[in-house]
Amino acid sequence: MRVVFDTNIFVSALILPGSRAEEALTRVIEGTDRLILSKPILDELLGVLARKFSRDREELARVAVWLGELAEWVRPAQHLSVAADEADNRILECALSGRAEVVVTGDKALLRLGPFEGVGIVTLRDYLSPRKE
Repeated sequence: MRVVFDTNIFVSALILPGSRAEEALTRVIEGTDRLILSKPILDELLGVLARKFSRDREELARVAVWLGELAEWVRPAQHLSVAADEADNRILECALSGRAEVVVTGDKALLRLGPFEGVGIVTLRDYLSPRKE
């Protein structure tokens, strides 16, 4: 499955070892799912880690390199303005450009959009639920 993680999922996975978000990231590491990432999402993530969690430049660089090697990178061509929060628009742009099947988020506004142009928008709980084949 091709998946885009919202920044809140990345933060939880990186800050809270053993969390459900870390379990989601493990699916990508193990090759079960394919992470789709864009520079605007990485930039937001690194900014949050620096501002809210006092991560230093060296740690931020390690995160950037690690995710860079783990993810499939896309450069969104279209600019969306469907969500009030600009960061949410960047998530949707990445999902569409990367032909993601699902966006995983804890953001209520993003979740209210429901499926967006064929891309599912789901909670972490729903993402981690056993899949029906």
